[in-house]
Amino acid sequence: MEILWFLLAMCMLVAVLGPFMLRRRGGIRLAVPGSPDAADPDTYGFVREEELDVRLPGPDQDLLDVLDVVQRTQDWRAASQLLAGTPKEGEMRWQRVQAFAGAASLELQQQPGAGGAWLRAWRSESPKDAGGAQVHAEFLVQQAWRSSAAGTDDFRIILEEARSVCAEAALLAPGDPVPYIVELAVARGLGYPHEQFDQLWAKVIDRAPEHMGAHLAALHYLCEKWHGSREEADHFATTAAARAPHGSLLAALPLFAVYEHLPEVNLVRSFYQSAVVTKAVEGSLFAVHSARPDDPMLAHLRHLLILFLVRSERWAEAMNQVVHVDGHVGALPWTHSDDPAAAYTIHRNLAVAGYEANGGSPATLPH
Repeated sequence: MEILWFLLAMCMLVAVLGPFMLRRRGGIRLAVPGSPDAADPDTYGFVREEELDVRLPGPDQDLLDVLDVVQRTQDWRAASQLLAGTPKEGEMRWQRVQAFAGAASLELQQQPGAGGAWLRAWRSESPKDAGGAQVHAEFLVQQAWRSSAAGTDDFRIILEEARSVCAEAALLAPGDPVPYIVELAVARGLGYPHEQFDQLWAKVIDRAPEHMGAHLAALHYLCEKWHGSREEADHFATTAAARAPHGSLLAALPLFAVYEHLPEVNLVRSFYQSAVVTKAVEGSLFAVHSARPDDPMLAHLRHLLILFLVRSERWAEAMNQVVHVDGHVGALPWTHSDDPAAAYTIHRNLAVAGYEANGGSPATLPH
């Protein structure tokens, strides 16, 4: 196991020394003899790094088809129709709003002043479209975090505009939790006082008490150093998990809380095998096994489990999660990296190396 931990340490160093390392096809490559990075993903049917989809945590073909149409034609109507047909209850609408906003934000980053024209047209030509208002609000949030340093005047100005658009979106769809979930990110950026946050959170849970995405957004707020202590965030996560009905992924919220408090680099093997981490991982595995196979948040949890299972040397369980999500990497923890596909591939290849070192092979891996 020592060589695997050495390789993991080398992988972490790449994140720091990236500009000085060799890069190929947009992914980080390590020139370490015998590195698991040399593992051929085709052997297991895994998707090659350069072909991984960084937009989504898991498959949503309807969304991908519409995104293709919108970005190819710059016509927003297909996006509006998809959101109009997506129930406001559950997680799917929130994920699709995020995806449309992210696509527009990335377009604007790649083509300053021109990208994302379809979103501007959507808001201009159909200002009363609730879906368009929600995507616009989320777009502004993503722009603030992507393009401005937290705490700067530009950052606050963009988030203040996002707050105004959230209010507009809420009026257009009174029973929809999405505008308030978007505002949770605004609350984090602007530093809402607790009383104001509690009022906002009450509006969310009144409309969607078991919304996993909303709980993750609230957890982000509570974990910011100027908003709450670690104990407060942990209490929020464990309370939500304890109250979660059978089959709800809220039972996995403590694992997300542990992740929020991870240091930038932690290679202490015992930490990932500690009682706190083990309990959170076991609760998350139980949630995975109990959840509906079509739960939109299931892929999010599987991605996070890969990180913890690899670092705690639970190779077979890590490989089982990889099998379920491979091909898409648009989820935590990979999206915290400048190169999500490379970050995911490093952990996937470590899982392969550990699995094979303990007698595993493609023939023994369940699908």
